[in-house]
Amino acid sequence: MNLLLNLIWLIFGGFIVVFAYVVGAVFLCITIIGIPFGIQCFKLAGLAVAPFGREVREKEPPSGALSVILNIIWIILPGLELAVFHLVMALLFSITIIGLPLAAQHLKMTRLALIPFGFEVREMAE
Repeated sequence: MNLLLNLIWLIFGGFIVVFAYVVGAVFLCITIIGIPFGIQCFKLAGLAVAPFGREVREKEPPSGALSVILNIIWIILPGLELAVFHLVMALLFSITIIGLPLAAQHLKMTRLALIPFGFEVREMAE
């Protein structure tokens, strides 16, 4: 079932989200300072390829002060805009009943788009 939902996700705009995150990650990884942020974009792109059957969890043990500082920088630069984008997409998809599963995935990605440091994407246990 997750395979079918992931294919529907990609058809209805998921491929654009993946492409945008990969391009952003490549540009960020060009500089040494941008590499940690580029890695987070690759993490978001990995989630955007197949969001169904995955979950966002806080890393164990909890991250330290460096993650907090990097999250603050992330929120100031691209994070807030990415989170707002995912919220708007969730709102648009939630207009129809058929779009509700896609809206739920955008809401899942909103959390990671806002504060990616200290969180990881895992396969859900069935």
